[in-house]
Amino acid sequence: MDLRPPVPIPPESEAETAVPLSEQIVVVGLGYVGLPLAVALSRSYDVIGLDIDERRVGELKLGVDRTREIDEETLKASPLKLTSRAADASGADLYIVTVPTPVDAGNQPDLGPVIGATRSLATLLDPIRKPIVVYESTVYPGVTEEVCGPVIEEVSGLQRGRDFFLGYSPERINPGDREHTVDKIQKVIAGENDAVTERLAAVYGAVTSGGVFRAASIKTAEAAKVIENAQRDINIAFMNEITQIFAKLDLSIWDVLAAAGTKWNFLPFQPGLVGGHCIGVDPYYLSHRAQELGHHPEVILAGRSINDGMGRWVADSLHRRRGGRPGSALVMGLTFKEDVPDLRNSKVIDVIRRLTELGHDVTVHDPRADADEARDEYGVELRTGALDGRYDLVVVAVPHRDYARLADDRLAGLVAEGGLLADLKNLYGGREIAGVERWTL
Repeated sequence: MDLRPPVPIPPESEAETAVPLSEQIVVVGLGYVGLPLAVALSRSYDVIGLDIDERRVGELKLGVDRTREIDEETLKASPLKLTSRAADASGADLYIVTVPTPVDAGNQPDLGPVIGATRSLATLLDPIRKPIVVYESTVYPGVTEEVCGPVIEEVSGLQRGRDFFLGYSPERINPGDREHTVDKIQKVIAGENDAVTERLAAVYGAVTSGGVFRAASIKTAEAAKVIENAQRDINIAFMNEITQIFAKLDLSIWDVLAAAGTKWNFLPFQPGLVGGHCIGVDPYYLSHRAQELGHHPEVILAGRSINDGMGRWVADSLHRRRGGRPGSALVMGLTFKEDVPDLRNSKVIDVIRRLTELGHDVTVHDPRADADEARDEYGVELRTGALDGRYDLVVVAVPHRDYARLADDRLAGLVAEGGLLADLKNLYGGREIAGVERWTL
């Protein structure tokens, strides 16, 4: 087989420590996944970060990462090359695709970004170098080899397995998580043959202290990624369903979980609004593939249905708690999780829209989110400055640290006389806030 490795392939026991510094790598997509990966790889390799968003590339060149995954000092010190011009990234040894994989309005997989990136990079491949194209974007099993490979062949005129090769290494970035970073976690890798797999083991093994795991095949690696988040989604759906049941019994889920959690093997999942780019999306990729194969995935879709409806249930519960009386409402937090600026697929918007449908005048505040992005993504006029005013309903939707630091009297001052403070994640559990009616899950 004519696959030119940059250095002799080491024995399996040594592959993870080999550092083939001659590799030239292009990371396609510089978002929450691509940028940390590109920065980490650039410590050992010649790396180009390619993103079609010129504004994003311009900001990064100034040391500004709006995702806040990489700090200014680290970004400025990195040897990573940055470009928005595909032509600047031609002739590399390794292309790593980290673009988003969203769903459309009908919750069907939208492979448009992946296919678009694939078509672009296909024009950059040099068959003399025998490049490897690796996908980190979350997809259902089969996409890398059955969708992306043929697109590369069609656009480039090259032959897979002779002129270029495929690989897959699922991303495991958790936005805002400073413990499980790309240079510490174990990376799952798979190539279309053993030589490709070992070459990827050398590359990824050089940048993470967590080592690599060689999956049995590319499809296996794709499947492993998609079930990681589907599993979490299903467990959270169970929490959300029992929360709704216990609410009818006037029981707080937090009190129930505190008791149940004393058992050594009780799993510590919590209820909440399940959004973001992974947990709220990936199960739809798996269910789509299942239905293509003639299998109706009842558990997966049931979990999605429960979680997708949680925002509306919260809004309806709060409206009933206020006796069906609309009023002024403050929603604190819009991002999909605490302490990150990421607004993608945030389910807080479901609470906001339902409260608005019920007649409430809703003000939305978030100190972490970008106001322009909130307007473009959701049509929401976001407040990002100091909290002010008094409201009939105050909904703490996202437990940002900024909100946790608010003093009791400051919180109480936001709630109008006869108003309600709704604490969805029990951020203020155990705190006595005098004179304020409170509600939680």
